Amino acid sequence: MNTELFQSAPPAADQGDAHEPWSASAFEARLRDCEKDYHIHHPFNKRLNRGELQPFQVRGWVANRFYYQVNIPQKDAAVLANCTDRAQRRRWIERILDHDGRGDFGGSNAGGIEAWSRLGEAVGLRREDLWSHRHVQAGVRFAVDAYVNFARSRPWEEAAISSLTEMFAPRIHADRLAGWPTLYPWIEADGLAYFRHRIPLATRDVEHGLEVARRWCSTRARQERAIAILQFKLDILWSMLDAIERAYPDDLSLESQP
Repeated sequence: MNTELFQSAPPAADQGDAHEPWSASAFEARLRDCEKDYHIHHPFNKRLNRGELQPFQVRGWVANRFYYQVNIPQKDAAVLANCTDRAQRRRWIERILDHDGRGDFGGSNAGGIEAWSRLGEAVGLRREDLWSHRHVQAGVRFAVDAYVNFARSRPWEEAAISSLTEMFAPRIHADRLAGWPTLYPWIEADGLAYFRHRIPLATRDVEHGLEVARRWCSTRARQERAIAILQFKLDILWSMLDAIERAYPDDLSLESQP
C-alpha cells in the first residue's frame, strides 16, 4: 500500500511539466487499464464466485466488507468537508444518502448500509454481530481506516479520484447476481438486493468522478498522480481480501467460525 500518497503534495498546474498531458480519452483509458488490479481478480474472490467457499467463509467476507460499507459515508463526508464548490457538494452528497438512506428509510430508500445488513442476515449473521464489527480483522480495519484518513487529509479532488474503482464495480456485482442464486442457494434471495441496486448508482458516480478527474488533472503530473491514487485504492481493496483470506482458511476450527 503506497502510504507516500498521504504526505506528497499535489503538483501545481503551473509548476512546469516536461510532458504534455494525455488527451482526455487517453487519460481515461489509462485509468480504466488499472482494472487488472481490481479485487475481482483476487484468488479469494475467484473462489467466492465459483461457489467454492463454505458458509462460514462467505459470512466472514460479508462481515468484514460491512466495515467498509459503513465507512463509505464517512469518506464521502470528508470529500464534502474539503470541497468549497457548492455545485459539486450538491452532487456528491447523493452518495451519502445512497448509503445512509433517505425518505422513509424503507425499501429502496433504506440505503446501501441497510441493504448490506440484510445480506448479512441472509448469510446467517446476527445483526448485532454485524454492527458490533466483532468479526472484523485487523488488516481490514487498517485498510479501511487508511482510506478514510486519506479522504480527510487530501484535497477533495484526490478523494474523488480514489472513488473511481467504481468503474469496475458493475461487473463484480453482476457476477454475484448471476452466480450466487445457483452456487449458494442457502443465501436468501432478498439479501442480494445490494448488488442489484449498486449497478446503476456506480455508473452514475463514475460519470461524475471522471468529470472531476478530467478537470483537475490539467497536467501530466496530475494525471500520473491520479493513476497512483487509483492504484492506492485498488491496493486497499486487495489488501482487505488478503486479510479475509488469511482469517478464514478452509480448515478453520468450528469455534472460530463466524
